Amino acid sequence: MGGICEQMLANALKSMRSRDPELGEETILADAEINALEREIEDAAIKMIALRQPMAQDLRQVIGALRIASELERIGDLAKNIARRAVTLSAEKHPKPIRKSLKRMGKMVSSQLNASLDAYARRNSDLAYDVWQRDEEVDAMYSSMFRELVTYMMEDPRTISLCAHMLFGARNLERIGDHTTNIVEQLYFLVTGDFLSDDRPKGAHTSAMRLDQDDMDD
Repeated sequence: MGGICEQMLANALKSMRSRDPELGEETILADAEINALEREIEDAAIKMIALRQPMAQDLRQVIGALRIASELERIGDLAKNIARRAVTLSAEKHPKPIRKSLKRMGKMVSSQLNASLDAYARRNSDLAYDVWQRDEEVDAMYSSMFRELVTYMMEDPRTISLCAHMLFGARNLERIGDHTTNIVEQLYFLVTGDFLSDDRPKGAHTSAMRLDQDDMDD
């Protein structure tokens, strides 16, 4: 499931960069597989709890898998949203600075997702903590892109439609970063039995730049 999410994100970003609507459509269709896998994991977890009544570490493993599957399902939805915007923008030329910024942010978020899944596979709480601490880097990149795109819109109203789609794409990436952080928080508890601090590292200005995406895309 994690591997499919990684591939969906990679394809969504590639379809945006290369203006490839066919790859974007392929990415959108892949979301159904993520949803099916989440249901399978839920069913397996419910049966295990009912039949085996796991305790302590075993129970944390089951609950952790359930919660991480839910986070991955949301990541799949967000990757699908990026792909939708890639399809919409496939006929438009993207200014080079915007392409470069989106590529940088996409690479950062993809790296975070890869590291979180690696930490889960290895049950490595130290790696999970490292990923958790890097959340503010994604927030800072989103803040930078927000300012850049707003500047483009103010300077040239003809770019408003393009920049608005790019802005929501960047917001999707920032939210994937948040869900990635949720994954390592669950992993840390799964391995150690302790919760990470509620004071999650966040960028200083991201709260003012939040966009409500759910009502528009999901």
